[in-house]
Amino acid sequence: MTSQFHPSNGDPWPAPHHSEPVSGFVTVPGSKSLTARHLVIAALSSSPSRLSGALRSRDTDLMIEALRAMGTTIEGDGDDLTIIPAPLHGAHIDVGLAGTVFRFLAAVAALADGPVSFDGDAAMYARPIGPLLDGLEQLGVKITAGEGPRGRTLPLTVEGPASGSAVTVDASGSSQFVSALLLLAPHLPHGLTITHEGESVPSLPHVAMTVEALRRAGASIEESTDGPVSWTVAPGPLHPGHITVEPDLSNASPFLAAAVATGGTVTIPHWPAQTTQAGAHIVPILERMGATATLSDGNLTVTGPGSISGIDIDLRDAGELTPTVAALAALADSPSRLSGIAHLRGHETDRLAAIASEVTKLGGRCVETRDGLFIEPAPLHGGVVDSYEDHRMATFGAILGLVVPGISVIDIACTSKTLPDFPTMWEAITT
Repeated sequence: MTSQFHPSNGDPWPAPHHSEPVSGFVTVPGSKSLTARHLVIAALSSSPSRLSGALRSRDTDLMIEALRAMGTTIEGDGDDLTIIPAPLHGAHIDVGLAGTVFRFLAAVAALADGPVSFDGDAAMYARPIGPLLDGLEQLGVKITAGEGPRGRTLPLTVEGPASGSAVTVDASGSSQFVSALLLLAPHLPHGLTITHEGESVPSLPHVAMTVEALRRAGASIEESTDGPVSWTVAPGPLHPGHITVEPDLSNASPFLAAAVATGGTVTIPHWPAQTTQAGAHIVPILERMGATATLSDGNLTVTGPGSISGIDIDLRDAGELTPTVAALAALADSPSRLSGIAHLRGHETDRLAAIASEVTKLGGRCVETRDGLFIEPAPLHGGVVDSYEDHRMATFGAILGLVVPGISVIDIACTSKTLPDFPTMWEAITT
């Protein structure tokens, strides 16, 4: 298959190799996805709010600085933030490599009193946003955008106001297109009905996360699956109050995978009994691959098997877990087929091409399929794993390095996108 992805730069990080089962108690910072949503909701609300346990990473700091540039007051340097909303004004936004900043604020910019321009890292130019821009134009928003390998992209300028109360969008490329419009919807004069048109929406738990966060702040949202999937949001003020952010379950997945890869045991505290985070899918996935998992008093403990079983699984609702699952599949004793993840070709890098390339480079057997990956057991050897400036590809390499000696990872610092101190946390469970 044709792929477009870009190798990263930086000195290789020697991935810790651990010939014995790992054992650790790992406290994971707050969810990036929840932090981003709550920040936007709070910035657009009708009263000040407080956010506790917020993730502070490159992505969330970019979101904070972008909202400040548009007029929102956000106080606090750590994970406890006070957000004081104000009318939005025109600004220039650096989105870095953060899809949430790029897509969420492209929609929110329609509420500003002047043009909002966007630019970011070179790799962001390959990330799709065209369907969202099409939807905003249906609402009368003026869009000026560049042309990239996947359609309209950076540099982008958005100029409102938005009008109308209905939009049709093809969200088959990213659930963030729906989430962005949902975040905008309560603030339009007549609310908004969003109808998805196209193949199924990937990562629907992320849409459910947006809906739940908005409802918690007071939004009225009706969902319909009778015919085309749609969401109808009534206009009205939001009052989030005090929000505590759950730990990031997707960021916990590499540490749990470390237990599976080595036959060890890892415990993650504060694991929610119920959540909209797609990262929660990691538990039944690991169990299907042979692990055991227990949840007691908020502590999730995963113990790895003697050998890892391959898996045939549709990851449509949890695509962000693909690099973690693929790393374990490359270490398994039977083949694995990961499907439902064609949309990963439009993430920080083309994750399907990147995984196939890196597994093959290390002596493994991994090929792309139409909508995923097929991985067969094969002995792996040491080598340099490229992260492609993608935090989840970096942790993919770290997982393999636990079992395969001589692996190093280029640009491990890119993990700061969502997990500011990953190398130290990783080394703590391997010493």
